Amino acid sequence: MNNGSAPFRSILFDRPIAAEDVGREPQPEFFRDLNLDQIVDAITAGRDEYNLKPYFFSPLAKVSTVIYRYDIFREFENNALLEMVRSFAAGMRSARSYLSRAERLDYKFEKGRWFLGAASIYCAAVRGLTNALGCTNLSSSGFRSFLEFMTNYAASERFVSLAAQIEKIESALAAIRYSLRIDGKRVEVSRYESDPDYSAEVLDVFKKFKQGPAKRYDFDFDIDSTAEMNHVEAWILDAVAKLFPDVFSALGDFCAPSRHFMDDTVARFDREVQFYIANLEYVAKFKQAGLRFCYPEVSDKRKDISVQDAFDLALAAKLLRNNKDIVTNDFHLNGPERVLIVSGPNQGGKTTFARAFGQILYLASIGSPIPAAEAKLFLCDRTFTHFEKEEDIETLSSKLEDELLRIHRILESATPNSIVIMNESFLSTTLGDALFLSKQVLRRIIDLDLLCVSVTFLDELASFDSATVSMVSTVDPIDPAVRTFKIVRRPADGLAYAAVIAEKYRLTYSQVKSRIAGEGIAE
Repeated sequence: MNNGSAPFRSILFDRPIAAEDVGREPQPEFFRDLNLDQIVDAITAGRDEYNLKPYFFSPLAKVSTVIYRYDIFREFENNALLEMVRSFAAGMRSARSYLSRAERLDYKFEKGRWFLGAASIYCAAVRGLTNALGCTNLSSSGFRSFLEFMTNYAASERFVSLAAQIEKIESALAAIRYSLRIDGKRVEVSRYESDPDYSAEVLDVFKKFKQGPAKRYDFDFDIDSTAEMNHVEAWILDAVAKLFPDVFSALGDFCAPSRHFMDDTVARFDREVQFYIANLEYVAKFKQAGLRFCYPEVSDKRKDISVQDAFDLALAAKLLRNNKDIVTNDFHLNGPERVLIVSGPNQGGKTTFARAFGQILYLASIGSPIPAAEAKLFLCDRTFTHFEKEEDIETLSSKLEDELLRIHRILESATPNSIVIMNESFLSTTLGDALFLSKQVLRRIIDLDLLCVSVTFLDELASFDSATVSMVSTVDPIDPAVRTFKIVRRPADGLAYAAVIAEKYRLTYSQVKSRIAGEGIAE
């Protein structure tokens, strides 16, 4: 029973109004910087009919809604339940396919039969899922509420009447028997009068002439065939309809008032539940490779965060395709700590780490599984990124000016519940100016109490304030040229300056060697 709770509206939202607001937001600007666009494209691939992307573009405002979704994800750990819902979705997909076909057909009785078939499949899907859920031990509030809705709906006068009409008409259509008399181009249609069947006698007379197995000329009619009725078949069907007016009148009456036989809540469930199935199918291939996902503990009060074995989901997909290893990292912020300052040698995984941080907090904000073994996270309201971009000559502004304008807009728009991810900002200016500007921006971020990751070559920022934490990308202790892609929590080592300066002025070993070779100078 309902026990006083609100009636079921959505398998994605615990609050009725929230479901109506989805779909208004475009893809967020930061998706490209964090490669979330690649992740969402991969998750939703092959499901265009459900229009799932808006759900990935809309972070949740309440922890209760995040928990609501994670409870349903845990429910789907029961593979039997997952298969039940997949079977229901397949039925709904067939029903929509039948409806689509009915819409494009011209002959009214053919059109009506496909429409009736769609309604029949829909009713079977509803009954099948309701019965299956009724035999399942459900623990999530979302699925329990949905089962209550489906039980009441399947027993409602509206649905029972619909199913009874369909069964009556289908039975009447199946009982129709008629005869065709074809004489040249003349075709006569009449009721089947139970004429004697002489086939057995004919076979008995000719069996003595049989020299081998006879070739069969019968065939099965495929209702899923893409072939449509031609004008001759349509004429014959019209003639049959005149012989059985009551049956075909009932078919016509059913199709007119029952145009929208699908219940809105059932149709919404069919679409929304794909969010869970798409996520689970996408995650499965990573789990098969030994990577771990979790449903984090999420808070909107405490900004302490801790994550174990985190990884960049977009990069992991590429590495898996190439059979390469995936490196995971841990990170945490406690008490007054708010900012992770990530430094270290180039190509050491710093930007990948920053992306993983952003992906994890954002995926948690929409109630999706996150790429980590275990996590406690803060529910952020908005995500901002400040990555290096190519200079746009049409703006008539310098690269530095563009960076400053972008960071200004971020700081003006951010709330204390937002996160900011900065990746090597202010590379276009001198070290002194970059340090000055970075400190000013960092001070503003700390004053706003934002969670932040800043990838930088400025080691001084790591000890800028009690809110900042230093993390360093490490190298092989035996061969410093080899990157481990492990990002560890420790004081900056002061080696980033030289690497950045050498890179900026093309003075790294490989660059100098290339230039010497290009100029024809012997080593």
